[in-house]
Amino acid sequence: MSESKNVPVLLWPFYAIWKLIELIFNLTGRLIGVVLGLVLMTVGIVLTVTVIGAIIGIPFIVIGVLLTLRSIF
Repeated sequence: MSESKNVPVLLWPFYAIWKLIELIFNLTGRLIGVVLGLVLMTVGIVLTVTVIGAIIGIPFIVIGVLLTLRSIF
């Protein structure tokens, strides 16, 4: 989001540090989402190989793909 805020000059270093921490948390959250999506897809594929596990495996694959796409875009 691009919010236009007037930050006083004396508070600018604290504002910059806060924005840096916010960026790091956002990137970490996206990375965790991608990794979790890939894990769910892998588990879904392994479960789908067994015919009985396909009932659970296919939704895992779908959820993993959706989570990965949501984390990337």
